[in-house]
Order: sequence, then C-alpha cells, then structure tokens
Amino acid sequence: MTSKKDIASKLQQLRDTISLHNYRYYVLDAPEIPDAEYDRLLRELQTLESAYPELITPDSPSQRVGAAPLKEFAEVTHAVPMLSLNNAFNDQEVEDFDRRVRERSGVSEVVYTAEPKLDGLAISLVYENAVLVRGATRGDGYSGEDVTQNIRTIHSVPLRLLGAAVPRRIEIRGEVIMTKQGFAKLNQDQQHKQEKIFANPRNAAAGSLRQLDPRITAARPLVFYAYGIGEIAANELSRQHSDMLKHLQSYGLRVSPDIQVVTGLQGCIEYYHYIANKRDALEYAIDGVVYKVDDLQLQESLGFVSRAPRWALAHKFPAQEEMTRVLAIDIQVGRTGTLTPVARLEPVFVGGVTVTNATLHNQDEIERKDVRVGDTVIVRRAGDVIPEVASVVLSQRPGDTVLFKMPAQCPVCGSQVIRLENEAAARCSGGLFCAAQRKQAIKHFAGRRAMDIEGLGEKLIDQLVDTGMIHDSADLYLLGFEQIAGLERMGDKSAQNLLDALQKSKSTTLPRFLFALGIRQVGESTAKALALYFGKLAPIMQADVIMLQQVPDVGPVVAQSIASFFAEPHNRGVIEKLRHCGIHWPDIEVTARAPLPLKGKTFVITGSLVSMGREAVKERLEALGAKVSGSVSKKTDYVIVGVDPGSKASKAQELGIPILEEAKLLALLNPGND
Repeated sequence: MTSKKDIASKLQQLRDTISLHNYRYYVLDAPEIPDAEYDRLLRELQTLESAYPELITPDSPSQRVGAAPLKEFAEVTHAVPMLSLNNAFNDQEVEDFDRRVRERSGVSEVVYTAEPKLDGLAISLVYENAVLVRGATRGDGYSGEDVTQNIRTIHSVPLRLLGAAVPRRIEIRGEVIMTKQGFAKLNQDQQHKQEKIFANPRNAAAGSLRQLDPRITAARPLVFYAYGIGEIAANELSRQHSDMLKHLQSYGLRVSPDIQVVTGLQGCIEYYHYIANKRDALEYAIDGVVYKVDDLQLQESLGFVSRAPRWALAHKFPAQEEMTRVLAIDIQVGRTGTLTPVARLEPVFVGGVTVTNATLHNQDEIERKDVRVGDTVIVRRAGDVIPEVASVVLSQRPGDTVLFKMPAQCPVCGSQVIRLENEAAARCSGGLFCAAQRKQAIKHFAGRRAMDIEGLGEKLIDQLVDTGMIHDSADLYLLGFEQIAGLERMGDKSAQNLLDALQKSKSTTLPRFLFALGIRQVGESTAKALALYFGKLAPIMQADVIMLQQVPDVGPVVAQSIASFFAEPHNRGVIEKLRHCGIHWPDIEVTARAPLPLKGKTFVITGSLVSMGREAVKERLEALGAKVSGSVSKKTDYVIVGVDPGSKASKAQELGIPILEEAKLLALLNPGND
C-alpha cells in the first residue's frame, strides 16, 4: 500500500517537473516536451491532489486558476515605495541627467543599464522562502491593490522561484504586459463575442489584471517581465543592476532580452536609437527606453528627489501625430477653479489610442496656435501620454471660423471668471460654491496624504454631493449615522466605519490640514514649510504676500495664491466650520525664527518605534530642521534603530554612522526633559 509520504513525494516530483516545463515554455520560449505530454503531467497532478487535498501546496501549478471571484481588492502598502521616473524627451535632457549623475558621484564616466520601457502595468511580487505570497499593483507608489489571485494565473510568474540561493524574502518588481500578438488575438475574440474592444495592449493588460474574477484574467495573454528589486531580506545579490537582473533570470523570471550595459552619454543615445529602430519589430509595445546607473552602491548614494530616483531616467520616444478635425471647444473646471479649454475631436487613432479629446491648455495657447472650431489640426500624444493639439492645418481652414474666447462666467456655477496678472490660467472665483470644484476639493481633502479619511472614496463623495448632503468639506463632520446608512451600497457597518474614520481624522497636523485645503500650488512640501515657519494657522491666514515670501521656497506666485485663498471670506468660513467641528492639531513652537537645531542633519529610520509611529518621528525631526531619508549613505548623520531593524542598521555600522536607539531619540526630540 502506498504511504502518504510516498504520495507527497510523488506530488512534489510532479510539481517540480511541471514548473520546469512551465519555465522552459513561458520564460525561455524553448519547450522540451509536446503539449500532450504536459497536459498528461498536469492531469496526473490534479488527480492526485483531488484524492489528497490536504497535500495541496500554494505553489502547485494546479493552483494558478480556480480561486473564487473577489468582491474587491484589498489595499497593500509597499515596504519600499514604487517611485515613478523622471522623463526626458530629447538628447539635451539626457545629457543633463548624465552630467548631474557624474557631478554628484564624482566620476568622469558612468556605466548604465539600458532597457526598453515596457508599456504595461507596474507590479510588485513578494516571495517568502521562494514561494509567491503576494502580488500588488503600483497604485500611487506608496500603496496599491492586492491582485495576488490574478497574478497567480500568469504562467511567466513562477509560483516558486528556482534555485537554492533565493533570499528568505524578496520583492521583485516588473511590468505585466500583453504582447502585440496576444493583444490582436484578444481583440479578435472580443469582437467575435461582441464584447468590448481594447484600445491598446497597455489598457488590455491593466484591465485584465484588475478583474475581480481570476478566471477572466487567466484567459488573457498576459506576460510578466522583471526589471528590479524593491525589498530584500538578505545581503545584496550583486553590486551591479545588470548582474541583479541575471539573478532574477536564474530564479525563473523573464527579463527583457533587449537590455544592454552601456557606457556614458554616447552609449545611452546609441541605445535609444537602436531600440527606436527596432521598436516596431519588438513583440511588446514600448514608449521609450530607461537608463539606470549600473552600480547599485552609486544608486543608493545618489538617492531620490521628490518621487523619482536620481539614478534613473525614462527617455521617451517622440509623440506620434495624426490629423483630425475640431468639432467643439468645451471648458472643464478643475479642483482649484482652473478653466481648461478642451478640443472635442473627430475620433482619431494616435499612438495606439483612439483620441476624442485634446487639451488646449489656456487662452494664450489657443491664441498662439489659433485653434478654432472647424479647424483641421495635428494631434499628438506628448510623451505618448497626454493628447494635445500640436498645430492647425491652415490650408484646410473653413471660411466661417471665429476666434475663441474664454467665457466671462464659470460654465458650472456662473461665478465670475478672473485671471491674475502674469498668470496664463483663468479661474472660477466661486471657490467651494462651485459644484465642479466642490467634488474634487472634498476628494482632495479626504485623501490619504491630506485628512486621510478612510472609506471616503470617489463614488461616495459623488453621492454625498449629488444628493445635497454636503456642500463643503466641513459638512462631512455634520453627517449622521442614518444619513450615511441610507445611501446606496452603504449599510450600518459601513456607515459606522465612516463615522469612526471622520472622528479619527479630526486629530491631524497643521501641514496635513494646510495641504488638505487644496490651496493652488501648495503641495505637501510647501504646506510643511508654512507650518514650520509660522507654527500656527492664524498667522498664516493673516500674512500678506510680502510676509509669505519670507518662508523658504515660497515665491511671489505661490505667496499670491496663498494670500488670495485666505482673503476669500467663504474659505475662511469653511475653515471656521472645520475648527468648530473639532479639527485640531498641535501647534509647532517657533522661537524668534532662530536657526533650527537639526538643520542640515540627515536621519534614517529603521525598525518599529514603541513610543510613537515612524511618521510622527519624521514630522518631529523635520520640525527641528532635519531631513529624513529612506536610505543610508555616507551623507547620513544618524540612523534611528527601533525594534526588528532591517539592513539599514548593518549598513550604518559598516559606514561608522552613529546609531540612535529610541531612548536617545526621545532625548534628542525633547531636549528640555530629563
């Protein structure tokens, strides 16, 4: 009689064999056995697992398809942010990038890894003990959606990494794409079934991966290409980015075969032209190339600026252009009241997408290009992303066209349209009264980086505004349980969760509150600078343009925007309502504009802190003038070490950087307390 141990051994042998053939077929494109033999092995595995379901493992090839449909995607926070790349659209911008890298690194010539910029959906794959445990979308870079069940259906994603030297935990990043051939076949099938036709491979890939039913995803021809590593719970795999990609290949992952290691600016430009000439022959769609500093230690020392690394650049291909006709010019009113003219076009296929609208930016741009209704125009997708009208074909202009002028009243609320001196944009003066601004302003107010009201999504805000239940952000805090529970798709539990989230959001910080107000040109950095300089809200609201310009990085235009916002009586009224509803924050102590004690110092935090959250520590350090970085380098002054620190602590010890444990950190943050 066959023992369970023998069955388990047989199952593992089958899994290993099938996984190997999966790798040869989907990654190497070099199948070793006929499809019929592969099907026989899979059927044998499924039969055995059906008889012994307790022996099924998560990494079994049989588990790629069959999970029950999801109700919604869960949110996933990325341990290491998935940052976007800065773009270059010409050789000069690439030259500037290379110069900055050389100047910052102190080397005369830089070696880069150059690779095609795949046009798909950025994905994070987390493996623990070589087994796939999570797949997530990039989202906003800091958090995305858990699409593990759908990721598992993609055959080029190994459920278990190959090799014996795989790190205990590793996060692999890459792009899920649909090949041109797969895309054409999908649209043929969609047309045959009289279902939606996809505009381009990127949209098809993104839509396929975000299906709540994994069986739909499984039926789509998706492919995963790895291009980097996020989090890793071990020593570095290599010293070069190019070698790291070879490690990923050895684990059983696809890596673009068109990646090259190039030297200096000339090598980058030559690679760009090489790929551009090869673009149409590639099996997948690309919208440019990416250059990454090959030396991983140099990458770390270069660090990041804003939300992009200093060590990488996307060099975009020129926009593709087509001709079409302007049917109308409509006005869109944005969150901050900006009136943007939009050309409604006869549909035209540009750069793989059917374009029906194109931005005209503002009145000056319309006059410069002399765009009129009825004109034949050249449309392009700038950077293969944003459709815009490039120029007018004057030889085809009808004789009855007229000049376009911005309206004097807001098309949404009828308020006066104003245009400040030296500004190109015209704006609605209706503030939060304007329905177009109201929804967007509340969405911004509730955002994760603003008041962070969990559960208050776009559709719910639309309902609240459309039903007249709220007219500004302060009305959120006046909502009652019965009102919320009575909304569509809302029950008692959801209503209570939202009320709890609203109550929780009342305790915030001054920088977050300032950012949440949605003042034009006031982002997170400017909001933080204002809070650190003034310490309280009242002096910010009372400051004139000259006073505001004393704040670091606040120039005349930003100062005018801030002053204009707080001069509007309705804005002041909403702020008063918000404070009356219980919105509060600790004031920041400002001592006669004295030099900040930690100004010029750079800190890195690793591990969990018991006394306060890492975000709170970051805000306290920044309030004292310090900079908080995400990576350790020779420029780091202190590394704060909490419970279960990561590799950053070891890196600090290697570099001889002072380490602060939590007790020393608290003494630093509270110098007057013994």
